[in-house]
Amino acid sequence: MRAFVTVFGTDRRGIIAQVSAFLNEKKINILDISQTIMEDQFAMVMKVDTEECREDLAAVAAEAAEMGERIGMSVHVQHEDIFNAMHRV
Repeated sequence: MRAFVTVFGTDRRGIIAQVSAFLNEKKINILDISQTIMEDQFAMVMKVDTEECREDLAAVAAEAAEMGERIGMSVHVQHEDIFNAMHRV
């Protein structure tokens, strides 16, 4: 199964490292990544593969949101189908 991870917040050192470490811990593989910094705001979108993850996606999403709060970022995990439905043009 594939999902998207979005990360938004004020830029600082270590954001990519912390989010990547979280995903690695959950055995989630990063397939594609896009990130940008606009003035002092950081934005990142990752397409990930959750095939090896043994946890429910909803539980991972809740943990990611908690981790995001701890590091001062907004972190969301969504199933690929939901992400695509929300971002159709």
